[in-house]
Amino acid sequence: MLANVWADKGSRPTAIKQTEYKWVYILGAVNPTNGKSSALISPTVNTDYMNHHLRFISEEAGRDVHVVLVLDQAGWHIAKDLQVPSNITLFHLPPYSPELNPIERLWAYMKRHYLSNRVYENYDEIFNVAKWAWNKISPDRFRSICNIGWITGHEY
Repeated sequence: MLANVWADKGSRPTAIKQTEYKWVYILGAVNPTNGKSSALISPTVNTDYMNHHLRFISEEAGRDVHVVLVLDQAGWHIAKDLQVPSNITLFHLPPYSPELNPIERLWAYMKRHYLSNRVYENYDEIFNVAKWAWNKISPDRFRSICNIGWITGHEY
């Protein structure tokens, strides 16, 4: 992954670029009002992994808390075999509207600050860096990144 870097005007900064194609996926959820978060790091994305992620969110939130999960319309978000716990409501955004999705801001932040412009030794390092990057973000940072006025009623 490449990202922008600061450099003197007119200079041509160099950046490391990985040319192999191994990756991990982070299925993440953040409460933009308090910064609580959960994530599942997986080698692929599919309905099974999404079902595990939903179950984990449900258990972490507790039976007495109702979660509204904002999602795009990726195939694993709308699959007919999706098992949505009773304390979760899925709120699907219109197609092609990443600017409305608070988690998209988080992915951009993680790429800029932790994941881009580096070379990974192997798959295990990619997995461990993804885990490290997620865990490095504080609840306050999660809250400030994922706050979108249409959800919380105000921007920070």
